[in-house]
Amino acid sequence: MPELIMPPGLVCGIDEAGRGPLAGPVVAAAVILDPNRPIPGLNDSKKLSEKKRAALALLIRERALAWAVAEATVEEIDRLNILHATMLAMQRAVAGLVVTPVAALVDGNRCPEQLPIPARAIVKGDALEPCISAASILAKTERDKVLRALADTYPEYGFDRHAGYPTADHLAALERYGPCAVHRKSFGPVRRILQKTLI
Repeated sequence: MPELIMPPGLVCGIDEAGRGPLAGPVVAAAVILDPNRPIPGLNDSKKLSEKKRAALALLIRERALAWAVAEATVEEIDRLNILHATMLAMQRAVAGLVVTPVAALVDGNRCPEQLPIPARAIVKGDALEPCISAASILAKTERDKVLRALADTYPEYGFDRHAGYPTADHLAALERYGPCAVHRKSFGPVRRILQKTLI
């Protein structure tokens, strides 16, 4: 398949956060950077400290030509599966941009099929393309904020500590209390506990 040649003009970067956790939404962000207002220090959000991510997220919101964050809910993840829910969140993020890009660069190995613009997937793009790095940072900081709020509602699970990932503490809380409303019932560890309660 021939490589997509990106048309001249504004390109948005797209990335997501939250495909692997057992709870909470999957969050995607789309960012169009302003070439006249560079943001030093952009990188894959996973390689940055929480403090650095928060500082960069503020700069991205201030300096980008356009940015948008969107999510797919736990219900949509369970109904569609995590891959399709992630693609849906990405489509929603692009639709939320107040500036229309000519093309998109997407972190990973596949692009949402329903985007209204040409798109190219880039493996490890969040460390290679600044616009994807910016999207990675916004998606991660926004999802962490959502999980901290869920921790207030469901304190027994410790969502503020592990963001819903299957840590030992989280799995122990799942065993002890059972899944709550924001757990992804289609994910193996949650599904197994639900099946045990039915036996």
